[in-house]
Amino acid sequence: MISFELLRDEGILVVEPKGTLESADFAALTREVDPYIEEKGELRGLLIQSESFHGWGDFGALISHLSFIRDHHRDIGRVAAVTDSAFLSIAPRIASHFVKAEVRHFDFSDREAALAWLRGN
Repeated sequence: MISFELLRDEGILVVEPKGTLESADFAALTREVDPYIEEKGELRGLLIQSESFHGWGDFGALISHLSFIRDHHRDIGRVAAVTDSAFLSIAPRIASHFVKAEVRHFDFSDREAALAWLRGN
């Protein structure tokens, strides 16, 4: 399950995975994000905050996740991974080879620093 909030005035999507990821999570994200991107042209940033990574519920959820990345990575300026998870902390280095966005890791306790970076401060 993913909880998320679109900070519309700032163009920042805050995503918090809270368990295994499901296909429906990415459908909900798409319904929220696509109209915003259509109206504004892009998201300034994406903040992904999670203490640990629980994986995907099934193969369909993995495919939905990869499809979401494929369909949206050109429309997001920066991605902040806020986590102490070993797996998620190396994800920005891997992702930087596949996405247009600038990607950076922050410790789980550094959420405010991550938001400041996404805002361009």
